[in-house]
Amino acid sequence: MYSSTLTSEQSANSADFPHQFARSRRFSLGVPRHFTVSPDGRRVLFVRTGSGTDPVGRLWQYEDGTERLLADPALLVGAGSGAVPEEERLRRERARERSVGVVSYATDDAARLVAFALSGALWAVRTDGGTPFSVPAAGPVVDPRPSPDGRYIAYVSRRCFHVVDLTGADRQLARAEDPEISYGLAEYAAAESMHRSRGYWWAPDSRHVLVARVDTSPVERRYLSDPADPTKPPQAIRYPAAGTANAEVTLELLSLEGERVEVEWDRKAYEYVVAAGWDAHGPFVTVQSRDQRTMRTLTVDPETGATEVLHERTDPAWVEIITGTPARTASGALVLPEDEGDTRYLTVGGQRVTPEGLQLCAVLGVEGERVLFTASDDPLETHVWCHEPGHGLRRLSREPGRYTGAARGGTVVLAGLTPRGNEVGVLRGAGADGADGADGADGADGDPPYQALTSLAEEPSITPRPVHLTLGERKLRGVLYLPSWHEEGTGKLPVLLDPYGGPAMQVVGRARDWFTCVSQWFAEQGFAVLAVDGRGTPNRGPAWEKTIHGDQLGPALEDQVDALRAAAARCGDLDLTRVAIRGWSFGGFLAAAAVLYHPEIFHAAVAGAPPTDMRMYDTHWKERYLGHPEEQPENYERTSLIGHGHLLSRPLLLVHGLADDNVAAAHTLRFSAELLAAGKPHSVLPLPGATHLPADDAVNAQLLNFQRDFLMSALEGGAGKK
Repeated sequence: MYSSTLTSEQSANSADFPHQFARSRRFSLGVPRHFTVSPDGRRVLFVRTGSGTDPVGRLWQYEDGTERLLADPALLVGAGSGAVPEEERLRRERARERSVGVVSYATDDAARLVAFALSGALWAVRTDGGTPFSVPAAGPVVDPRPSPDGRYIAYVSRRCFHVVDLTGADRQLARAEDPEISYGLAEYAAAESMHRSRGYWWAPDSRHVLVARVDTSPVERRYLSDPADPTKPPQAIRYPAAGTANAEVTLELLSLEGERVEVEWDRKAYEYVVAAGWDAHGPFVTVQSRDQRTMRTLTVDPETGATEVLHERTDPAWVEIITGTPARTASGALVLPEDEGDTRYLTVGGQRVTPEGLQLCAVLGVEGERVLFTASDDPLETHVWCHEPGHGLRRLSREPGRYTGAARGGTVVLAGLTPRGNEVGVLRGAGADGADGADGADGADGDPPYQALTSLAEEPSITPRPVHLTLGERKLRGVLYLPSWHEEGTGKLPVLLDPYGGPAMQVVGRARDWFTCVSQWFAEQGFAVLAVDGRGTPNRGPAWEKTIHGDQLGPALEDQVDALRAAAARCGDLDLTRVAIRGWSFGGFLAAAAVLYHPEIFHAAVAGAPPTDMRMYDTHWKERYLGHPEEQPENYERTSLIGHGHLLSRPLLLVHGLADDNVAAAHTLRFSAELLAAGKPHSVLPLPGATHLPADDAVNAQLLNFQRDFLMSALEGGAGKK
């Protein structure tokens, strides 16, 4: 499908891209991430791997314009020699972690003591110039976190909760009474669907801890086996499928002296623990009803465990969880989102502090009365904003892109995906306070107000050439990628739709990320590639997101069809007689649905890890959109592909990792069996040992080539082939 005008350089870049994409772990390696700013704002801690192809994370500190290595696993005696604990492996899978070594860390309040785990061993380092040192622990360590005063480190080992001082004096504050019990860990639904990855929170006094107790015994058991190695025993996992029992989550207040107080609330009515914390005003917890239409923030009495309702949010569809909320300012003002019509507002102390049309995305932190958050007034961009009484509302990130960050002590770290790729900078002084600080002006103390942190990420061999479009009556945001060698009007191009199309993810924006590079690579193979964010995707307001309530398929698929027709009307080189679609996860579901329901439009599809039976997906995520399957079975019937396989009349490739514990391989295997029974030809590519995010570099490189070849063959070669 290559054009005869394709240059040798373009051809070489295109041929190498799949391998570069794989070895760079989607261009994530070498990028600074996981930022912590010291209270005085002078130091920034972060994690970065050794290069754009080195997967080993190191701990770094930026101070006075200089980056200094704090911990390198390769230099630590015995580090990395043991196996990663199973609980840590699962935590990384939920976080889609692609690196090894130092992948996460935590600090005391002063950011002077840093704790991290390496292959189950507990390590710590002081940021004042000392070398890393090991801390004796009772067993394999998961999620170590120093106390605010830096005297202790809490951690989880074999599902038990421990606190150790720096000499190795260890206290087991909570022992797992049963193999199904754990203390201090997030359950599956919380980590996968609620943005809650942790299970304990230190008190400011460093003498007490709020700890989650999780009992998974009511949850359905699933078994993951490795068909490629029949000698391996199957792995049992607890997975709460829609309509089935969730894990039972309770909270306890533990003291270092061994006292235990259970937190009391109506757990039958509010079984989900969405968020928790302990600030200067005391412990708090946010709980949610099973139908997700009511969410309550509760204050907790640290002496008795009794709770009182501090705030309640309700919604006839579902109450959206916003990362970083609730939070409280120094004065006790509650920081929360509020949905009304087409806008998700930020509220502080019950007052809206953001205008109509600015969509709150996440709260990044609170310092004093200042709130740092991300928000979007354009679906193509996400920026870092701050609000502070007396100073109002200010946007801190300047250039186009999608940003996040961290702030403290007058310093802001801005991490952005921009049209140039990943960029991270430290903004100090005037710039951090909202004035133009990225223009090279000197700060008040003589330091430059903006300093870029070094990114070691590989530069993609493919340069995306996006053409942004607003399509159809719903003003769908789309982007079109054409081959770099294609000249307008010289010939028709087969079309490849490349969407995600579901909640919590956008593929269209003013940013160069791995998704845009992959879309451009497919364009270089001879496709006109169209990516579209339809109804249900983020950053266009709650009304837009909740259009899919009760039907995750109809609106999403309709938007892809409408966008395709609108794009073809604007670009005459799109050949609507040769249209393919590809996607992964929800995108894979959408791709398979496209050839089932609209074979007159879509002529071939690649569906990676598609959830074909919505009843098999997890409770919190799926019931949010479709309700309880016993109460609203029609929503699951309408949305699932299972039961509709007889409609297939176009080439379909199903790809699935056999170790996927998020979208189980059973989704694809059962759907394939249904297709076979109906006499519907199709192809299945199983990936032994692969999870929802395949980790093998060779597999990831060849997956792109395999998809290209399948689609080229299905569309009978296409235009422009040599």
